Amino acid sequence: MVGAFRGAQTVKEIMAKTSPGQFVKQVRQEVAKVTWPSRRETTLSTGMVFVMVVLAALFFMVVDQVFAWAVKLVFGLGA
Repeated sequence: MVGAFRGAQTVKEIMAKTSPGQFVKQVRQEVAKVTWPSRRETTLSTGMVFVMVVLAALFFMVVDQVFAWAVKLVFGLGA
């Protein structure tokens, strides 16, 4: 199996040699390209997440109640 990797570059040869200062510069350039959401978009998205969490919680509460009722019906527990 060792022979399968002959001629392949080492990890150090593959990775670019970037100084920390150059790395920070590249990160800042990439962050500048990002299209950040507006306050309104963020507020709407947050509201939608909260609504979906409440709906999911209600759904699973109903499903849990149905399963509890079915188990009581089948096994006669908790009557």
